[in-house]
Amino acid sequence: MPVTSLTGLSDSQKQELVASLACLLAGSGEEVSAEKLEAIATASGNSLSGAWASLFAGVVNSAGGIDKFCAAPGSGGGGGGGGGAGDAAAAEVEEEEEEEEEEAP
Repeated sequence: MPVTSLTGLSDSQKQELVASLACLLAGSGEEVSAEKLEAIATASGNSLSGAWASLFAGVVNSAGGIDKFCAAPGSGGGGGGGGGAGDAAAAEVEEEEEEEEEEAP
C-alpha cells in the first residue's frame, strides 16, 4: 500500500514511518541515536516520540547499521523469477531425441 499522505495514517503508523525514514537518513555510515532521529523528524516538519526514536535507534545499532537492512545496488535480491527456462529446454531436447529414435528404424 503506497503512502501518499500522512493524514490518513494512525498516530502509531505515522510514528513508525517517520522513524523508519529518519533511520535511513541518519544511518549512512554512522551510529544512529534517538536524538538524531528526533532532530531529523523535527526538521522534516514531523514529530517523533522518544520511545519510537529509542526503539528504532536500538534496532539499527544492534544490527550493525542501516546498511544491514538495505542491500547495496547490484548486490542481488529479488532474483527468483527465471528458473523455469532450463527445464523447458531440457524437455524439448528430450522430445527431439525421442522423435529421432522413432524415425531411425
